[in-house]
Amino acid sequence: MLVIGRTQQLRRNFHLISILGFGATLICTWEINVTTFGFALTNGGTAGLIWGFVIGTFGYALVYMSLAELASMSPTAGGQYHWVSEFSPRFCQKYLSYLSGWLCFTGWQAAIGSIAFLVGGIIQGLIILYEPETYVFERWHTTLLVIAIICGSFLFNTVLATRLPLVEGVVLLIHVCGLFAVAIPLWALAPRKSAHAVFTEFTNNGGWSSMGLSFMVGLLPISGSLGGIDCVVHMAEEVKNASRTIPKSLMISLPLNATLGFIMILTMCFCTPDIKATYESALGEAGYPYMQVFYDVTGSKAGTTIMVLLPMISLTGSVIAEIATASRQLWAFARDGGVPFSRCIANVNMRWAIPLNAILISLTINILLPLINIGSSAAINAVFSLSGVSILSSYIICIGSLLVKRLRGEPLPAHAWSLGRWGILVNTLAICFLLPLAIFQFFPPIVPVEAATMNYGSLMWGAMIIFSTIYYFFYGRKSYTPPVYRVRRDA
Repeated sequence: MLVIGRTQQLRRNFHLISILGFGATLICTWEINVTTFGFALTNGGTAGLIWGFVIGTFGYALVYMSLAELASMSPTAGGQYHWVSEFSPRFCQKYLSYLSGWLCFTGWQAAIGSIAFLVGGIIQGLIILYEPETYVFERWHTTLLVIAIICGSFLFNTVLATRLPLVEGVVLLIHVCGLFAVAIPLWALAPRKSAHAVFTEFTNNGGWSSMGLSFMVGLLPISGSLGGIDCVVHMAEEVKNASRTIPKSLMISLPLNATLGFIMILTMCFCTPDIKATYESALGEAGYPYMQVFYDVTGSKAGTTIMVLLPMISLTGSVIAEIATASRQLWAFARDGGVPFSRCIANVNMRWAIPLNAILISLTINILLPLINIGSSAAINAVFSLSGVSILSSYIICIGSLLVKRLRGEPLPAHAWSLGRWGILVNTLAICFLLPLAIFQFFPPIVPVEAATMNYGSLMWGAMIIFSTIYYFFYGRKSYTPPVYRVRRDA
C-alpha cells in the first residue's frame, strides 16, 4: 500500500482458500456450461463445444498468467486501469487508464445482471417443470426474480460482509461436490451417445456461411464460463499477502474450474443422445434443454429439482461475488476521480470497513437494468454482451501495455510471480487469443438477423467508448488522477 501510494481502508480478511473460493465460484464454469447448454449447441454442436472449450482453456491460461504477473507487481483493487496507468507509454497512459477504468466499470456492472438472469431462468424453468400447461411465461416475471436475487445478494455484501469469506468457502464446497452430484446420476442412468459422434460431429444451426464461422460464434458461452477470474484482483486490498496470494489464486482457479467444466461438458454431450427431441420438449422450447435432460434421465421431478438447485446455489454465490467485485472496482476508480460524484462514492463505511456507497450504486444500477427486459429482451441481451467485450477489452489494453514495456526493454518492478524470459511470448499469444474472441462477442447467434435477434453489443460498446471519451476531455482529464502519479517504487 505504501508503494502504490494508498492507505489501508478495507479489512484484510481473505486468505488463499477463501479468495480461491471467491474466484472459482464467481465464474461458475460447469454451472454456466450446464445452463447455457442449448445455446452452445446452436453453433458448433457437441464437437464444437468440446474443442472450443479446450482452446478457450489454453487461451485463458495465457491471459491469466499475464494478469497474475501484473497483480504480483501491483496488487490493487483498481486492477486493469492501475496497471495501464503504470505500464503504458507516457503519451497515452492517462487516457488509456481512464478508458480501462470505464471498461471495467461497465463490464462488471453488467455481469451482475447476466448471472442473476441465469438464476431467475432456473426458477422459471422449475415452474415450467411442475406446471407446463398452466404457467404462462412473461418477461416481467424474470425481471422481478432477478431484482429479488440481486437484493438478497446485497445483504451478503453489507450486513453480512464480515462473513463473505466463509460464504464463498461454503459455496466453493458446493461448487466442487455439486458437479459429482449432477454428473454421477447422468452417467449411471442416461443412454450414451457414441464417442465418434460427440467428438467429431460439428453442427451449424445458426445459419452461418461456414462451419468455421459457426464454431467461432459458438465460443461466446464458452468464453463466459471461463472469463472473469480477474475478480480476485479487485479484492486485492482485502487479501492477506496479496502480491503472492492473488497470483496463486488466479493460477489455481482456472485449472480447477476448467477441469470441472470439461467433465460436465463431456457428461452433457454423451448423455444427450437425441438433441432434437430434447429441444422439442416443453422445457427445451422454453430454453431449458438441460432440465429436460435431467428429467428424462431421472424420471423424477424431485430428482430433477435437486440436480437443478445445485448449480443455482453456486450461481447465486457468483452474483454475491460479482457485486463485491463490481463495487470494489467502482470504489477504486472513484478514489482516483474517475466517475461523477467520486468523493461520495469513494467513501468507506468505517463500521463495516466496506465501500458502502459503491455497493449501493451497484445495487441501484442492477435494480434498474433488469427493467429493460420488460420492454425488450434484445436490449437487455445487448447489455450482457457489453459485459463480456468490455472486460476482454480491458485485458487487451493492460496486457498490451505490459508487452510494449517489455519490447522497449524497460525494467519491470520487482514481483514475486514472474513470467521471466517467457513474458513476451505469453503476453503476445494472450493478445492474439483475446482480439478475435472480443470481436466475435458482437456477432448474433443466428442469421439471417432480425431486430429481435440482433446483437446490439457493438452499439452499446461504441456508445460507452464515445461517452467516456467525451466525458474525459470535458471533465475527466481535470478530475482524474492516474494511479501512477502516486506510485513510489523507491518506498
